[in-house]
Amino acid sequence: MRIYNSMTRQKEELTPLEDNHFKIYVCGPTVYDLFHIGNARAFITFDTLRRYLLWLGYEVSYIQNFTDIDDKVILRAQTEGITTKELADKMIVEYFKDADGLNIMRATMHPRATESIGDIIHLIAMLQDKGYAYTTNDGVYFSIDRYPAYGRLSGHNLDDLIAGASERVSELEGKRNPLDFALWKFKKEGEPFWPSPWGEGRPGWHIECSAMSLANLGETIDIHAGGVDLTFPHHENEIAQSQAATGKPFVRYWVHNGFVNVNYEKMSKSLGNFFTVRDLADRYPYHILRFFILQAHYRMPVNFSDDLLDAAVTSWQRIVSCVDHLDFVAKASEDTETDSVKDQDLAEEIAACRFNWQKAMDDDLNTADAIAALFELIRASNSASASGVVSSKTLLSARDTLIELLGVLGLDPMAKKDGGIPMEILAMAEERLKAKKARDFATADKIRNEILARGYKIEDTPQGVRIIAVD
Repeated sequence: MRIYNSMTRQKEELTPLEDNHFKIYVCGPTVYDLFHIGNARAFITFDTLRRYLLWLGYEVSYIQNFTDIDDKVILRAQTEGITTKELADKMIVEYFKDADGLNIMRATMHPRATESIGDIIHLIAMLQDKGYAYTTNDGVYFSIDRYPAYGRLSGHNLDDLIAGASERVSELEGKRNPLDFALWKFKKEGEPFWPSPWGEGRPGWHIECSAMSLANLGETIDIHAGGVDLTFPHHENEIAQSQAATGKPFVRYWVHNGFVNVNYEKMSKSLGNFFTVRDLADRYPYHILRFFILQAHYRMPVNFSDDLLDAAVTSWQRIVSCVDHLDFVAKASEDTETDSVKDQDLAEEIAACRFNWQKAMDDDLNTADAIAALFELIRASNSASASGVVSSKTLLSARDTLIELLGVLGLDPMAKKDGGIPMEILAMAEERLKAKKARDFATADKIRNEILARGYKIEDTPQGVRIIAVD
């Protein structure tokens, strides 16, 4: 497999540092609110990468943190009149509701910043001992001037950044360079704090992720992932402080997903187009949101709009209908054994699908092309099942291939929202069949329409009546 490394700006062969074992750290949510669709894209993308590596046979240690102490968490807790821990506990429960809905696997570990204070203090002490940290009136800072490689990941012109930051940074902070960033912030009135060698306070945002990664995965990890918006300053700062402390490479592959737009505009609270996953899940099922996100290559911008989501619903229904139909036809014709040309053709299409699907996934996790390969098999499967001369074994092989490869993408076409067809719908279908046999077609059509109004579609096939739930 080859993956795009943001540090080298090229695709590289993806190999683990340790034999058959990948270590991955993904920046998790700041738990002051429900997570938004931009967060969701990162969580879904790298959950899919993890699933694919597992499918390939690798062991994967996957860490995704919770940032449960920072300015936003403190402000929201104060607004709600609760402690930061009470807010974080509540929002982590809500995170898992949405993450489980999106079928995001639980991480190997979900460390919380407030449970990692000892690791954070130890890392800051290492930086201080090596001359990378200094103390001011309001906290402890990292000196970027002591780290010459600063800026390599983002590629920013540091002189321009310094000039811009100089206009925003107060001299009262005592920073030596406007780009120096906080490792430890001294306590302020009404804020939670912890003891440290430098005084009571709380950690800076950037040091939290470095400390949690080092503590749970070791000094050098294989993949560090997140949204492209985290490249600077968050990931840039993580590299500087981690490598300054350990003297070893921090991350071998930096992987970033692209931006999310809404109706072709950048998502922003000020524009009124800012949506949480929960907002969208009120209108579209979670699996449609996951499917929609995976229809685009992860490094490309993805646009959310009702029209595009509606199109995703239609595309997903095509997948579900094909899998259901293959299952139905194969079981209704379970004794069928043929050696027809169409049987051989479908077997070749199954092999081609597997080849093209894996080729796409191996090419920088190209889920868009991987899904396109699945639709080629769907087209061929629909044609083969309609012919009536394909063996049940081959039809079931096509079905199982679709289910397996969709499963690697975290999608389940066999999932039933209601556990099956309700008894009253089955009874109505039976009444319709009796009306048809009596040649009372008006009654049969009336019952068909009533069934459709209740969310189910009737199909008459050579193998019998088929009932399909309509999303």
